[in-house]
Amino acid sequence: MLLRKEFSFDAAHNLVEYHGKCERLHGHTYKIAVTLRGTPDREGMILDFCELSSLVKEKVIQKLDHSYLNDIIPQPTAEYIALWIWEQIEKGVKRPNCSLYSVEVWETATSSVLIFEEDVPRA
Repeated sequence: MLLRKEFSFDAAHNLVEYHGKCERLHGHTYKIAVTLRGTPDREGMILDFCELSSLVKEKVIQKLDHSYLNDIIPQPTAEYIALWIWEQIEKGVKRPNCSLYSVEVWETATSSVLIFEEDVPRA
């Protein structure tokens, strides 16, 4: 069973390793979706939506909203933003009955990156 919650934030960035219009400073209203995979616990929930919301707001939104992403993520492409979000929240959502399944980041209304655990580099 999958549980999904969506969030949004506004931020600026520039892609210094990219050659094209995105190498110049610009901003986006990003949308993210966090999806957990699990089974309902004795209360009937994979994870309380309020708990997931609080965690994502504390670990992700408060840090990225109205920020210059390059100060946080060296080459803040949608791919690297998704990986950064995964790293921030993975441990916080892990329970005996559930784990992080995917993170999706939309840079525009029609362009997104979707990552799964196998996409996350492990040391």
